[in-house]
Amino acid sequence: MPPPKKTYEFRVEAGDRGERIDRFLARKLPDFSRSYIQKLIEKQLVRVDTRTVKPSFKLEANQHIVVEIPPPEETEIKPQPIPLDVVYEDDHLLVIHKPAGLVVHPGAGVREGTLVNALMYHCRDLSGVGGRLRPGIVHRLDKNTSGLLVVAKDDRTHLGLQKQFAEKTARREYRALVWGRLKEPSGRIETLVGRSPGDRKKFTVTREGKLAITLYQVERYYAFLTLVRVQLKTGRSHQIRIHFKHIHHPVFGDPEYGGRNKQLNRLTHLSEKRLAQQLLKIMPRQALHAYKLGFVHPITGKSMVFEIDLPEDFQQVLAVLEAHSATEEEKEFS
Repeated sequence: MPPPKKTYEFRVEAGDRGERIDRFLARKLPDFSRSYIQKLIEKQLVRVDTRTVKPSFKLEANQHIVVEIPPPEETEIKPQPIPLDVVYEDDHLLVIHKPAGLVVHPGAGVREGTLVNALMYHCRDLSGVGGRLRPGIVHRLDKNTSGLLVVAKDDRTHLGLQKQFAEKTARREYRALVWGRLKEPSGRIETLVGRSPGDRKKFTVTREGKLAITLYQVERYYAFLTLVRVQLKTGRSHQIRIHFKHIHHPVFGDPEYGGRNKQLNRLTHLSEKRLAQQLLKIMPRQALHAYKLGFVHPITGKSMVFEIDLPEDFQQVLAVLEAHSATEEEKEFS
């Protein structure tokens, strides 16, 4: 038998009069994110005095609210014995180091060989909040971005983590190699981001998009590249890649957002062009790595921070750049 749905009931007090129902329920149900509550309202699983309402509905005193939490959706995913690099695991969650090239969850044209297939084999049971094809998945990394991901094993943990990501209290930091030399040692990129009208698989800066905020700090300058540390204040799809393309410093090696041949052809010195070609052969993907992840454990309340080294391809690229820089410095002082 499928697990039963959960029902919550509330009576609106005089002091709650005039408050939006989504905010009221987010306060009354702290284990659920406001975005999740809004989805429940839109699916007509929330009733006020037996009638459905919108998330912006303003409450009146003495109204009776009933909230139905649907049971987790059953998954139809084939467990596969794909090796996982598990950084941390307990009864409620896992922290995974996802390698570049691994898709996070099944989607259009992809049914096997994903991180979710591997997790279903490793755990057997995961949170169903993410949906039929995304069990346990709280946040994503692009296929060719490496780094840290947290995965929920149960619904309470999933909703608690989801709320932290929605409220921007979870900490996500990346290291990226971008084209050119950034003029400022640190900066903030803030735009609206949405799907590209010319290619629905891509995203772009647009007037009709959602707010996206990226902070960066320069770590090291090289001949025609800059190594940066990046912190996400929002979590839009392809956000870092879009933002650095927007400021004309695309992520090195990024084939979708102008980080390969287009930038290579702009190099005027033959030695730099040859160096760039060598580096692109080492790293046939975007030089982007989620190296730090921080959150509060939803069950224990413990603050948790994880940090991992750069993957081998990224380290190899930096080693070549360091050797080139040392050679150039020797020439200057000879």
